[in-house]
Order: sequence, then C-alpha cells, then structure tokens
Amino acid sequence: MKIPLAPPSIEKIFEIKGEQDSRRLLNLFTKFGPTDHKDRYLHWDELRYREPPEGFTVEDHWFGTKLARSKLLSPLPLFDKEQRQFNFGRPDCVLRMLHELDQNASGRIRMAEPIANPNTRDTYLINSLMEEAINSSQLEGAATTRQVAKEMIRKNRAPRNRSEQMIFNNYYAMQFVREHKDEKLTRPMIYELHRIVTEKTFDEPQDAGKLRKSNDVHVVDTQGTVLHKPPKAEELKNRLKVLCDFANKDNPRAFVHPVIKGILLHFMLAYDHPFVDGNGRTARALFYWYMARKEYWLIEFISISQILKKAQAQYARSFLFTETDENDTTYFIIHQLEVILQAIEELHIYLARKIQELKSASLLLEKTKLEGVLNQRQLAVLEHALKNTNAIYSIKEHQNIHGVTYQTARMDLLTLSDKLKLLQKLKDGQQFIFMSPPDLRQRLEAAKLKS
Repeated sequence: MKIPLAPPSIEKIFEIKGEQDSRRLLNLFTKFGPTDHKDRYLHWDELRYREPPEGFTVEDHWFGTKLARSKLLSPLPLFDKEQRQFNFGRPDCVLRMLHELDQNASGRIRMAEPIANPNTRDTYLINSLMEEAINSSQLEGAATTRQVAKEMIRKNRAPRNRSEQMIFNNYYAMQFVREHKDEKLTRPMIYELHRIVTEKTFDEPQDAGKLRKSNDVHVVDTQGTVLHKPPKAEELKNRLKVLCDFANKDNPRAFVHPVIKGILLHFMLAYDHPFVDGNGRTARALFYWYMARKEYWLIEFISISQILKKAQAQYARSFLFTETDENDTTYFIIHQLEVILQAIEELHIYLARKIQELKSASLLLEKTKLEGVLNQRQLAVLEHALKNTNAIYSIKEHQNIHGVTYQTARMDLLTLSDKLKLLQKLKDGQQFIFMSPPDLRQRLEAAKLKS
C-alpha cells in the first residue's frame, strides 16, 4: 500500500500567501469549508488530484479547507508516540450520521420486531455474534469458509486449525463483551479480552493476554511495507491506563459523543498496538463493548468486520490519513460511521429476507393445520429443512443456535420428530440426531393435529 502524501505545511503556505496578496488570503477564510462540494472530508493526498475552484490553486484549496477545519477541531486527552495531541472534528457529515445512529441504534428507540421479540431475539443475536467472529478473523487472515465456521460454532466442535481457532476465539470474545458491558474498562479486562481472542493461536502461548516487550512490532501490508510504528513497549502500561480513563470518564466541558468515543477506543488500541498480534480483533471487540455499555442495542446485531473486509485498503488509509495530517482522527471517525451505517443497512436486508423465508414456511404450515402449534425456533428448523434434504440437527446445535436450555431444545426437536413426524429421529452413539426427510413437504401437507 502506498503511504498517503503528507500535506504541505500550512505555516509555509500562510507565509507565502500573506506576502503575495493579503486580500486573496482573506478570501480563503470565506470561500472554503471543512468538506468539499460533495460533503467529503478529503485528505491532501485526495484533494491535490481534484480541480480547485476557479481562480484558486490546489494549495489555496487545501489552505482554505484547513482554516475551516481548525474552527471545528477539538483536542482529545489522547496522544501519539511523540506526545502530540490527537483531535477530532464534527463537520455536518459527522453530525448527520450520528443523528441517524441515535435514531436507529439506541436503546431508547423501538426495536425491529424480529430482534424485539424475546422468542426470536437470541437467535438473531447469536447469528450476528457468529458473523462478526467470522468476519473479524477473516479480516486478520483466517481462511475458513463461513459455512464451516458456523457449523463449528453451532455444534460446539473443537477447532481443527489456527483459522478455526481464531473464529472460535472471536465468538467467545464477543460473548465476553456482552457479559462485561456494565463494568468499567481496566487494563486487566483488556488483557483478558486479548487472551480470549488469541488463545491457542500463538507460536509462543505466553504472549496471549500479555503486553508486547519488543519494539520490533510494526504494522505492515501484504508487500511488507511498514505502515505504522507503534509506541515503545515501556510506554504501553501507562498508555492503556490513559485509554481506560478516557473510556470511563466523561468530561461535561468537553463532550465526546458515545459513538465517536467507541470509535476512538478502536483507533487508539490499534494505534498503540500493545500486543504481538490480535490487536485489530481486540480493538474491534472493544468498540462493541463500549457500544453495549452505552445501550446502542442495534450495534450488537451488526458485523462491522463484514463491511471492513470488503474494502480493507480504505480501513488502513483512514488510519494513515490521521497520522499524516496532524493527528486529525476525523478521517477515521467518518470512515467508521459509514461502515456502521452500511452494516445496519445489511442487517435490515438480512432481517427482511429471513422474515420473508419464515412467512413462506408459515404459509405452508397454515395449509397443514399446524398454524399456531410450532414456535419460531421449530419454524426456523423446518424452513431450513425444506431447502436442505438430509440436513442433520442435534439438540446441542439447536440449543447453541437459539440460546435456549438443553431441555427446551430437546422438546423442540422431539415434537417435530415423535409427535408430528416431520423429522426423522436417528441414533448417533448415545445421543439422538434429527434428519430432514426427502418427503418433508409431503409430510407437511399431510400433517394432522393429534390430541
């Protein structure tokens, strides 16, 4: 990846422009805003290739843009490795996206029916946890397919290789995040989160949950280009303490929107790179923790890594734009807000598809006199079984998918097999398994209620 070109010095431009034409310089204060005419927060490496407004040079355009941004930037209690302060801005595009998130992702807003319904909520949540675990691991190089990964998690099967172990770990890290959302962030919590994410994936097992001791850890791209050199190892404990303070304390005189703060936690852990490996997965899990803590309930159901995986270069560039432009984290914030909103849109598309599939199964069941007899979990099994002849279902898998007790899962499947004769019950060692028969549709059409 090509590292973005650092912007020209504003001080030098000011000196040159001021000497040349004071009236022209004054015009720059009113002509330009923090974003371009398409509301884009462009870095110098992007803006320099675009035609400036008539009568202005590219340097004029950049200088005027930076002047406009300077009025919006707020300092953060976070610092780079040279002890220079990070800052962020809130241009209109950021405010608009934050408003949309507050409307659609906060605990105060009415939930979409499938994830508000207590009978189906856990099913969708568990599927979302699996999706983020899989995509976050694949983003870091895991090679297992989604189908194999989901089968492993659903059946609670032991991972067979490093890629599966990464996904398995990420799934339990997401559960850890949910279980600890009411606790304050501490260094031990970050260490434990990292340990869960990286367990059994290191050549040196003792590195899991431990701060790196080496200063030779760098962020590189696939060609070996060094993109980022993180702070020194001896600074990490104190830097993590500062990060925890930022997460736990709100300054009423320097308000940071919760979504922005969650994004900055993600950014800073990735910037500090405190571990030998697994920093990206830990950083994204930390974002989920903070969103859960602040009751942005819908964030639990989305996979940001699914979107990041589609455009990994943009993800990396949003970090590099910040580093090369005076620690302006607005670039990363805007990128992440766009990712979150796109992930929410993907969730709505997924929910609409699943609802339609369940409606199709319901329409078939209405004709079989089973309407109102089966619960949503059983309906989901039949919907899947209709499309997958000879599919196998186990009680443990059904329990894991829907987040219910073993006895509830057992009764769901036994009802479908023993009472309604819709699934075939088979013996597998000491346990029963259930199979989708080739004639399931005919069985449904012939089904009669039994007293």
